[in-house]
Amino acid sequence: MRDIRELKDDPEAYAAELERRWNGLLSYRYIGRHYASMNTGDIDAKVKLRHDMRNSTGGLLVAPIAISAPESGNMTDMEAVPNPVIYSCQLLDPGHGVKTIEVIHSEGLKRGRQMAYSRSKIVDADNHDRVIALVEGQGAAIGETPDGLGKMPESRLEVVDSPDMPSLWEVFGATRSDDGIWALGELSTDLASPDAALHIGPQHVALEKAAMDIAEEFAATDRLQIESWHVMFLARGKTGPFPIHGEAVEGVDGKIGVTLIMVDAGNGDRNVTSASAVFRRVD
Repeated sequence: MRDIRELKDDPEAYAAELERRWNGLLSYRYIGRHYASMNTGDIDAKVKLRHDMRNSTGGLLVAPIAISAPESGNMTDMEAVPNPVIYSCQLLDPGHGVKTIEVIHSEGLKRGRQMAYSRSKIVDADNHDRVIALVEGQGAAIGETPDGLGKMPESRLEVVDSPDMPSLWEVFGATRSDDGIWALGELSTDLASPDAALHIGPQHVALEKAAMDIAEEFAATDRLQIESWHVMFLARGKTGPFPIHGEAVEGVDGKIGVTLIMVDAGNGDRNVTSASAVFRRVD
């Protein structure tokens, strides 16, 4: 993999590499999120929900929401090389019976020379009064892009919902070792952002799976629903594998908290991402 920033002085090569990497990235294509800011054609901000986006109680997982609305300050790859810093999601409604979610009221809150801040609402696409989640985040520009980049033809991946389809963590390559440690494997092109670092999509998926696993073992039940999700991206994941370590704590009113840290084992066990989650027990 090549860091696209190395091509900044060659606009044609940069544009070709951006199209190849953007359309090859698994995160948005598998979840079904398409961006009018990046691709040509009639594109909306809706994502159809499948059963692999839900937990054992039928409530929504947070990773599909986080991928649908990454909230890195509303920066696009057309205007900068973006890098996520902080992501936060408050799940107000587990989304039972919701067929499609939609990202609305996306707004950039502040844009500085490097840092940017944004927030959005996630709603039921068929009933905007039903708010599913509130999301907000912070991103940083870590590189400049050549002038004149245009939107790219869209590369869709049609994923058919079926009872035997794999879980999200399987698709994104997360595994659990015999000692109970969840991890992502070595960095690959379909899981890497254009700057040759581990993309947020697989991180959200693997971290949530690890958090769920830890919480379920702590509570001795899988009838849990995530309600709060907070992630800090500490450093670019450049090599892998990326093991995840965490612990659970008991809260009040049936709540369980989980803290996590993902490290880059191939890069001196450097801390890559920190996350925390709040779950509640479901009767």
